[in-house]
Amino acid sequence: MDKLKRFINVHVSMSNCTLRCHYCYVTLHQTFGHPIPKLEHSPEFIRQALSKERLGGCCHLNFCADGETLLLPGLVDIVEQLLLEGHYISIVSNCTLSNRIDELIALPENLRKHLFVKASYHYLELKRLGLLDSFFDQVCKLHNAGVSLVIEITPSDELIPFADEAVELCRKKMGAAPHFTVARNEHFDHLPILTSLPRDEYRRVWGKYDSVMFDYKESIFGRPIKKFCYAGEWFLCLDLLSGELSQCYGTPSFQNIYSNLEEPIHYRPIGIHCPESHCYNGHALLTQGVVPGEESPTYAATRDRTMPNGEHWLYPEIMSFLSQRLYENNPQYPWYKKFYINHKATLKPIKNRLFRLFGK
Repeated sequence: MDKLKRFINVHVSMSNCTLRCHYCYVTLHQTFGHPIPKLEHSPEFIRQALSKERLGGCCHLNFCADGETLLLPGLVDIVEQLLLEGHYISIVSNCTLSNRIDELIALPENLRKHLFVKASYHYLELKRLGLLDSFFDQVCKLHNAGVSLVIEITPSDELIPFADEAVELCRKKMGAAPHFTVARNEHFDHLPILTSLPRDEYRRVWGKYDSVMFDYKESIFGRPIKKFCYAGEWFLCLDLLSGELSQCYGTPSFQNIYSNLEEPIHYRPIGIHCPESHCYNGHALLTQGVVPGEESPTYAATRDRTMPNGEHWLYPEIMSFLSQRLYENNPQYPWYKKFYINHKATLKPIKNRLFRLFGK
């Protein structure tokens, strides 16, 4: 079994989309309409930049745009090269681009076994555009081709009157209820839940669909992480277009991995200095073990469903890979190294003063 070495969020900095969901971060920031960017590097170059040798082993690479990820020309070619490298790939998509879905299912079978599509089920927008049948046609094509998937709903207050029918349609088409995430309100710095409901009522409304993802994400939403975090070493954020690498969401770039393919990656764990008020994507980071000591279901458990015929949404190889924890496959720092990282800002002036006093 391949060992999960690192989790990398590959950000496709593109806000173009085929939908206009009212709760979307792109809608909130009104950033639609920019030209679709062009890749300056070949899929083979990007494979070299993200080689298993450079990253230390097999990684989970999650491709996600601000808009619709599969709108980027050449993305499937990049995915193919990274699958050939031996990585496991997840793609966030609204599954409205049938031609791109066809490209994915045309990949060789051995590569499709390491591919995972997060199908964003934007019920109200798909219904408005008459695309519900098309959405499930694409989802079924993926499943029948041996591609692992999850169907995810973003809860919103506007969806409440239609939630049961959205769930029942998913059960009819894909044999199980969708999973539910928790949306954040980016109008506020502390990123609260995007709802006007009291927390208890929000939990009651959306918690009845037996979604492990929702139950876990809602339980940690708003809670700061105070333990030592290995984001910056076991987890990284990469800008696909520029090659800029950062420790986590909301942190500045510390290295460009495209500028020199021979240069090793200089990992820099955050420790206790998370810049965010809470781990709003903990359903991805914490479930994969970025913070040792944090109890959580596995990443696979928060995405899988079992269908009436006994089939799973996640196929065996993806299930096994995404059931691992990063802390199981990576050495943890000794206490004194953690102490230095956590207190470096305080210790550095002391170190400089001692150097001035006593020299080398």
